[in-house]
Amino acid sequence: MDFEFTPEQEEKREDFTAFCKEEAKRAPEGWIGGMAAEETDEGWAYHRSVVEKVAAKGWLCLPWPKEYGGQGHGPIEQLIFSEVAAYYRVPAIPMHFMTVAAGILMYGSEEQKKEWLPKMARAEINWAEGLSEPNAGSDLAALTTTAIADGDDYVINGQKVWTSGAHRADHIFILARTDPNLPRHKGLTFFVNRIGPGIEFRPLIFMNRSHLYNETFIDDFRVSKRNIIGKLNQGWYVMMAGRNFARANISLAAAGKRDLEDLIEYCKQTQEGGEFLAKKPLIRQRLADFVIDYEAALKFAYHVCWLQTKGKDVAAEAAACGYYANELNLRLANTAMEIMGLYGTLKGGSKWAPFCGKFQELSQWSSGFTIAGGTTEIRKNVIAWTGLGLPRD
Repeated sequence: MDFEFTPEQEEKREDFTAFCKEEAKRAPEGWIGGMAAEETDEGWAYHRSVVEKVAAKGWLCLPWPKEYGGQGHGPIEQLIFSEVAAYYRVPAIPMHFMTVAAGILMYGSEEQKKEWLPKMARAEINWAEGLSEPNAGSDLAALTTTAIADGDDYVINGQKVWTSGAHRADHIFILARTDPNLPRHKGLTFFVNRIGPGIEFRPLIFMNRSHLYNETFIDDFRVSKRNIIGKLNQGWYVMMAGRNFARANISLAAAGKRDLEDLIEYCKQTQEGGEFLAKKPLIRQRLADFVIDYEAALKFAYHVCWLQTKGKDVAAEAAACGYYANELNLRLANTAMEIMGLYGTLKGGSKWAPFCGKFQELSQWSSGFTIAGGTTEIRKNVIAWTGLGLPRD
């Protein structure tokens, strides 16, 4: 990492930390952080109350230009806030917020920026993501949802899947095919709109009975042409602008570091065979390796952000950053379950469950993160093709 935090940035970190420590005290009973806000009414109410406070402070949009409701800081300040909020398990940033914001800031017209960004800065919009389809996930360019021009509108038809948080959303962004005669990546357009007639969400229930994801059925959903972000048939670039930002997000690494600290504390307090787990050489070594790995993951995220401030194309670095953090969290979850044994499998309702069942939840979630937002294999391809210049065949 080729920079040091400025005194102003360090002061911001102190402000963020003080705020998040206080907000963490208001968390619902059994709150374990992560993506749990959309799953329960209590979690959603907590999330919205935090987000409203964050918006009032202007912290949702620290790097945006002031004319769009931002604070005029750099991306580093926003990354610091994301890190601190994730570490303290405070649900301070709306789902998909940064993805849409990046697309609008980079490709939206001046009129669109003035229309959408101030509302987002005030936390007035909850987004759903209409990207993946039953037969177009990792190979997103294979999507078949269509958008056909009809007067001043486009009429969208198709099906999306893994629409996270949609049952709490009031707006949606959709990637749809507007020209089937163009190459796969070039015939797509990026739309944003309020959810209305023609959109139906059906829940996808996880094996732990939680509800975050949904199927989305789109039937003659009308979107005004003025709600196209970027140029017609160039939605792939709008989507990738937001996706690169999301892949380099520091939240997974910061949350994982906090989970690791909990695991270390468990090992310090738990005995096996008359010896504390933290005293066992093999466990100590594995925990020490994780400490190093998480520091590397955090530094990596800041490095990618620093490259973005220099105007660099970070597609490969962002893919590598997300890949590393996702695989690291998966390894931590599996290691925690090995160390805790049967206690680690207990759910939050049990008095014997360490950390309210955090690690059994993490073990179920972590595998999904190696798929969501681009699989590990897709990220490796991006690293190979874009970062290393390797041939595609």
